[in-house]
Amino acid sequence: MIRLGGGSTIGRVVATEALPAGPHQFHFWTAIDTAIGIGAIVRVDAENGRTVYAVVVDGRAYSDLATPLHEVVAAEGDPAGDRAPTRRTEIRLWTAAVLRHEPDEPIQPVPLADVLLATEQDVEAALRMDGYVRGEQPTGIPIGVYRAGGLAAPVYLDADFLLGPESAHLNISGVSGLATKTSAVEFLLSSIFQRLPSHKGSVAALCFNVKGPDLCFLDQPTELTEADEELYSVMGLAPRPFEKVHYFAPYKADGVNLNTLRSNAALVGDVQPLVWGLREVLDYHEVLLNRDDIDAKADAFLDFLADRVVDKQFRDEWGNTHRVGSFADLQLLFKAIFDGLEAAGRGDSWRTHHIATIRKVRNRLLNISTRCRGLVTDDGTVSDLPFGRFEDRSVYVLDVAGMDQLGQDLVFTRVVTRLREHLERGDLGVDHVVVFVDELNKYAPADGPDTYVRKMLLDISERGRYLGLVLFAAQQFRSQVHRRVVGNAGTLVFGRMDMDELAMPGYQVLSPATKIKLATLPPGALVVPRPPFSQPLFVRVPRPAVLQGPAGVKRFPPAADVPFEEAVVRQLTAMDKRIAPARIRDCIAGRREDDVRRALLATARTRPDDVEGYFKASLGPAVRREAAGRDQDATTPLRSVEDPYAT
Repeated sequence: MIRLGGGSTIGRVVATEALPAGPHQFHFWTAIDTAIGIGAIVRVDAENGRTVYAVVVDGRAYSDLATPLHEVVAAEGDPAGDRAPTRRTEIRLWTAAVLRHEPDEPIQPVPLADVLLATEQDVEAALRMDGYVRGEQPTGIPIGVYRAGGLAAPVYLDADFLLGPESAHLNISGVSGLATKTSAVEFLLSSIFQRLPSHKGSVAALCFNVKGPDLCFLDQPTELTEADEELYSVMGLAPRPFEKVHYFAPYKADGVNLNTLRSNAALVGDVQPLVWGLREVLDYHEVLLNRDDIDAKADAFLDFLADRVVDKQFRDEWGNTHRVGSFADLQLLFKAIFDGLEAAGRGDSWRTHHIATIRKVRNRLLNISTRCRGLVTDDGTVSDLPFGRFEDRSVYVLDVAGMDQLGQDLVFTRVVTRLREHLERGDLGVDHVVVFVDELNKYAPADGPDTYVRKMLLDISERGRYLGLVLFAAQQFRSQVHRRVVGNAGTLVFGRMDMDELAMPGYQVLSPATKIKLATLPPGALVVPRPPFSQPLFVRVPRPAVLQGPAGVKRFPPAADVPFEEAVVRQLTAMDKRIAPARIRDCIAGRREDDVRRALLATARTRPDDVEGYFKASLGPAVRREAAGRDQDATTPLRSVEDPYAT
């Protein structure tokens, strides 16, 4: 194959009455052994000084045969027989879609002139990247490498278009298991962190890990091939893992073993627990409670609790003062209400709320800590994300892969809502936050019920760019995602696609040749269809320089769950290798597990220099308790409240 450098003549525009050259599309012929293919960028120079840039979208080859029958007759029906003395001339004809005219006006048909292979400067001009790559304040973010005819040129996106305010959001589709979607997002986040200019402000990323160990090793390096390192070099990027990564995961049902695959002894010390109490979840009861059970009356009582009771001094009709800050406190309030009504001989209503409504709300609320055990606690202990203290160029990973759907919905809704509130006030700590959500088919489906999570995704996609809240989403089937979520994405990216998916109406804007190439893309090859470029663009992206999930699990095997005492020792020694396990065992011997959990959670949240001393101070001195009598337990656990009429 002929290998030509950029700027070399490779063909000539041809126009006939059947195939004329228009202002937006033209045809050109090349030699048979040419260096270009589908996706190559070319340039046409007119004699009057005009320049046309275009991308190849289709190709054909044919000879002067009128019908295939002529070839059969010439070979006398034997394809292996003697050939004709004169070889037929083969024509290689390409179709190109115009990317840009210079000057822009007036737009005229493409001239019948030579076709040249694009140089690196031509690639910048053709994709209109020169407007944001050059200048005093460039805003180009590398997203891949364009390759054709021996040329390798970096491709950039405008930071204003990717992160706002001109546009925002990125959506990527592709077949699962080909290291396309998650890997591409990891690479792009690294590119943003390295190349976002200072005048565009600060940026952080918040990633929801919803599939096994996918995002559990972003701070661990991996080995790259020479080809990957070459791609990084072309884009001027350093192949390195993320330097500042903060992991958060809820506890398992035992309240002490973290619910994450990043539980190896070498890494678990970097995982902070994610634990919420009553005040953190009450405002999001719509996510947790069944709308068939919670009607307008129940909503009114829930609003009463949120506005008048929780975290306030509340005095009931019987002289009791309550300060409700946890589910345990809420249980005591309900008990006081029911006992007071029974003593007064009233059983119909309290504070205008019917007793049946109060019982129903009580049952639903007190079951939240059971249904979301490990994430939501009874005692009000809290370990949350550092809202208001987000760091520039940091990644915050919420590992919710081991949680059920209800817990994932709660985490997503509350976290995104808090991000939006802080960005509106301008006190989050950074100017831009990229929220990465995988499996968008699951969280924002095109059909099905209008869930609270889907409403949040719609809100981000439609209004987030004004705040600096940017959605990076990935899914296998773009056609099955809510149209408004996908439609508001300023940048679309495709990896290898199924032919069934490409047959959907949303892909009809792509040429047949482009769709066929999409169905056979190798790993690491992506297509940016449009916008911001006017025609589909094929790029190569390197593997991210971070340890991928399956490889990370092999290098750092997850630790098995251990009993309560050993789990406490393991987490504390992971925070500080100098701690002697025997001292921790002696310290917690005979202590109530709830007290130990609170001290462990406070230590994990604070990350003090003196881990052991802080833990012991949080635990407090040992207090001798009198033995409980036969008819009275030392502790009174919350009763089962499945019966809506139980007292």
